[in-house]
Amino acid sequence: MSFSQRWQEICEGFERPFWVANITELFERLSYYAAFASLANYLRDALNFPTQQTGTLTGLFGGMVWFLAAFGGALADRLGFRRALSLAYLILGASYFLLGSLTSPWIAPARNAVPLIWLVGFVLILPALGVALVKPSVVGTTARASTENVRSIGYSIYYTLVNIGGAAGPFVASYVHRHMSVENVFRVAALSVLLMFFAVLFFFEEPKKSGDQPPPDLAQAARNFWTVLTNPKFMLFLLIYSGYWIVFWQEFIALPLYIKDYIDPNADVELILATDAAAVIAFQIIVSNLTRKISPFRSITLGILVSSLGWLIVASKAAIWAAVASLVVVALGEMIQSPRYYEYVSRLAPAGQQGTYMGFAFLPIGIGSLIGGWFGGRVVHHFGEVAGRPHQIWWAVCGVGLLTTLLMWAYDRIVKPEAAAGKASSSN
Repeated sequence: MSFSQRWQEICEGFERPFWVANITELFERLSYYAAFASLANYLRDALNFPTQQTGTLTGLFGGMVWFLAAFGGALADRLGFRRALSLAYLILGASYFLLGSLTSPWIAPARNAVPLIWLVGFVLILPALGVALVKPSVVGTTARASTENVRSIGYSIYYTLVNIGGAAGPFVASYVHRHMSVENVFRVAALSVLLMFFAVLFFFEEPKKSGDQPPPDLAQAARNFWTVLTNPKFMLFLLIYSGYWIVFWQEFIALPLYIKDYIDPNADVELILATDAAAVIAFQIIVSNLTRKISPFRSITLGILVSSLGWLIVASKAAIWAAVASLVVVALGEMIQSPRYYEYVSRLAPAGQQGTYMGFAFLPIGIGSLIGGWFGGRVVHHFGEVAGRPHQIWWAVCGVGLLTTLLMWAYDRIVKPEAAAGKASSSN
């Protein structure tokens, strides 16, 4: 097939809902990563939480967002993607505004009425209610509003736009933090997602395909959820894959604290954290083309290994350049495996259950953040504050990644996931 023919397929292969959903996802990711980039130091410096609690709370923010996506997927199937996205962006706008108001005088009565950790924990969970609806809706729209011959490219476009938002978020956080205040980072995030509510309202149409079944009723949605939950091979795969996210999320949990404490207390942490997403923007399409002949499952395993080894760079040298280099290698592993992961899971989903399956696809991200927050806070405290060997933080992180790689290899040999997703491998 010539380039012009392939380009024509791409131009005709995506319906308008694909572009609207993915562009709103860009701004949702901008808001999320702006908040995430500032969160750890905001909790420790502005709200005076100790390192271990800072790690746990930061992990809670990420963990609940992704954990609830499994439930949001089933709800998105029932509501329809248009209503689910509209509701989600309203919830997110209110949630980020409240998060940025924790130090405001008007919230002082609530701060005085309950222990601060409980108040902050409650507020950090609220954005999860919105993102839990956004993610399966956007990925489900990508599946339904793209033709079969361009679907894998659709997921690469999705992931590239996600990372444009992921890169822009820390840049915005850096600018707002330096010129205004860290609290205003969360308010700008609130404005960004509120604008996306209007974008969905005016421009998004529910994607339809011939042969679509009506949205499942609540009983059917519950049965879909239970069917996925009781699929032992799929759930085991998700649990093992969670190890990757324990490793990945340390760039937002342990790394900001490590940079401030052991490299440069005046470093622009938010700007440094833009490295990962910027690298994905620059190289995702290239890496996708270079790895397109590798089966999806093996791409996932290879990506986990590469990202895990990336942390050994900053372990070898406590310097800004080493932190940036580690993030580039972590991003390389992410580029190898993440688009193929969504492709792999989407092709396992039966008709009418795309939202449910794609909601579960985000479960490892939540598990990884919840465990990673607890893990990151404790390794920073133990190896940095207690033992005085902060470089060993990254050896511990790498060890989790290597164990995950080994478990994925064993799963491939014993469970044979490619046999269960033959279409995924044969389509490449």
